[in-house]
Amino acid sequence: MYDLLVIGGGVNGAGIAVDAAGRGLSVALCEQDDLASHTSSWSSKLIHGGLRYLEYYEFRLVREALIEREVLLHKAPHLIHPLRIVMPHNQHLRPRWMIRMGLFLYDHLNLRQSLPKSKAIKIRAKDPAEPLNPSTTKGYVYSDATVDDSRLVVANALHAQELGADIFTRHIVQSAERQGDHWQVTVLDKNTQQTKTLQAKGLVNAAGPWVDTVISQRLQLTSKHHVRLVKGSHLVTKKLYEGDQAYILQNEDHRIVFVIPYRNDFTLIGTTDVAYAGDPAQVNINPTEQKYLLDVVNQYFKKQLSDADIVWTYSGVRPLKSDENADASKVTRDYTFEINDQSGKLPVISIFGGKITTYRRLSEHALQKLSPYFPQMAKPWTAKAKLPGGEIKDFAKWVTDTQARYPWLPSPLLHRLCLAYGTRIDLVLDQTHAIGDLGEFFGDTLYEREVRYLMQHEWAQTPQDILWRRTKQGLYFSPEAVAKLTAWMHNNKKMS
Repeated sequence: MYDLLVIGGGVNGAGIAVDAAGRGLSVALCEQDDLASHTSSWSSKLIHGGLRYLEYYEFRLVREALIEREVLLHKAPHLIHPLRIVMPHNQHLRPRWMIRMGLFLYDHLNLRQSLPKSKAIKIRAKDPAEPLNPSTTKGYVYSDATVDDSRLVVANALHAQELGADIFTRHIVQSAERQGDHWQVTVLDKNTQQTKTLQAKGLVNAAGPWVDTVISQRLQLTSKHHVRLVKGSHLVTKKLYEGDQAYILQNEDHRIVFVIPYRNDFTLIGTTDVAYAGDPAQVNINPTEQKYLLDVVNQYFKKQLSDADIVWTYSGVRPLKSDENADASKVTRDYTFEINDQSGKLPVISIFGGKITTYRRLSEHALQKLSPYFPQMAKPWTAKAKLPGGEIKDFAKWVTDTQARYPWLPSPLLHRLCLAYGTRIDLVLDQTHAIGDLGEFFGDTLYEREVRYLMQHEWAQTPQDILWRRTKQGLYFSPEAVAKLTAWMHNNKKMS
């Protein structure tokens, strides 16, 4: 008998699971696929306040996101890093006074932020080292942060497990009904095709794009709220420019496109906003979106991109809170909850909307809504708690110290492991003293030791789990390397 059963292993589900477990509740989480296998791994990889949301007067949402940005920088310094973003100015799209006003608010809605404030800059586009084209002479620069989104979800799941939660991946909640003093939940294990029954005093519907489906089909309930599915697509290209700065580009349709350094060798470009009505699990970029993103970038940069420069594309479906706005890009990124109970007991709380930056605050709000049903629940605690691997004060110094402890590790591999695992790198490298101790080599910087760790400790079961969600090594892997990893995992699958 669990206190809470969470449906959905994205960032909101994992965040609620760890928050609840830390307050003394018994928790189970069921995810139909891998952790972060849908919306939460297909983001723009940003922890940001949402500068453009100020145009729609969403001051509360922006302020909350800016406060959370500061919290998350301290919770997971290995996964979340400061980023300076350049905005080339285009006078006929947005006047300078509007930009200055927006950046002033962005700098001051959270007075305790540690990141550098915004400033106007001159862009020397005629300088050969300047990536922007000569027509751009003025701009602004401001601060936000980058995030390894899928690993952020895994870190929350690990923390929840450490606090006693049971994490069931590849388990589909088929039905749930109230029986006496509990919910009776039927769950299908996709690996064994066997069903099991779980019992809980309350449910959390954090199913993202499937939240409506869970309500109507799995719980047989009705709702006054709904999600609006909006597809966002991204391109990853060969490295477009030198430097660690990102760019935010204004377009004629008043949307914006981010251009972000990615994994040292690549550039991430996104995102689109397109209404979506298909299966959220089968979403892909279309040629119109691809051309749209390339065209925006080519308006601003000297180097012109073509389809041949694209090394990867990905798309995700954002489950936004439905509103009356006809323009998908203007649909609010705020969130809301709906609670259904039976005579003040056996609640189910459903989550509509949200964004990765505010997942922790959303989790706190969800537990606040559930507190009347669980009077034994402890107080909020996650704001100052580090995520697993994040017990680091000075990340750069810690990397240097780690390098001294593992002098035999090649620098690219050590740096990637530090970014992915933080202080848990010692678990990955346990009892290793030379490169030969890492076991079989699969490609780029991926070795058997890390794969074993991921299968044993982080719920990885398929090559896709490892290559695209836990490590992003898929960007470097040939078909032959993927086949080698696949065969090895098949022969060692009992580890997970």
